[in-house]
Amino acid sequence: MADDDFTSGDSGASATYPVQCSALRKNGFVMLKGHPCKIVDMTTSKTGKHGHAKVHLTGLDIFTQKKYEDICPSTHNMDVPNVTRKDYQVVDLSEGYLTLMDDSGETREDLKVPEGDLGKDIEKRVNGGETFMVSVMKAIDDEHVVGIKNMTS
Repeated sequence: MADDDFTSGDSGASATYPVQCSALRKNGFVMLKGHPCKIVDMTTSKTGKHGHAKVHLTGLDIFTQKKYEDICPSTHNMDVPNVTRKDYQVVDLSEGYLTLMDDSGETREDLKVPEGDLGKDIEKRVNGGETFMVSVMKAIDDEHVVGIKNMTS
């Protein structure tokens, strides 16, 4: 028993926290089918013959915008992801990766240019020599560029 080593176990539990289903709100975040989602629709059914009101949740994945749905008794807990948003100044773009700088001057080069219109807009602005910022959203050990902000001087 004394030989057990528990130092390297990572369940990912710190990335989410439990919230009772009835306490969730529209425009909040929730884990649906293993994906961090923003709640876009929520309906509660009446208490049935077995005694539990059910909450029907519809959410969009915060990174892919894919739609997920789930039904849960209102008294049960659901996982809510810890979602953080941080702005970075875009310094450069090379081989599909962005060079970003935060408020304290630290740089990072590990985020890919997003696909679709957002990525095209970022490439166009970098090639045009514009100075701008991007918003990076992080949830469940995953980070993506989700928006562009103009620099205010």
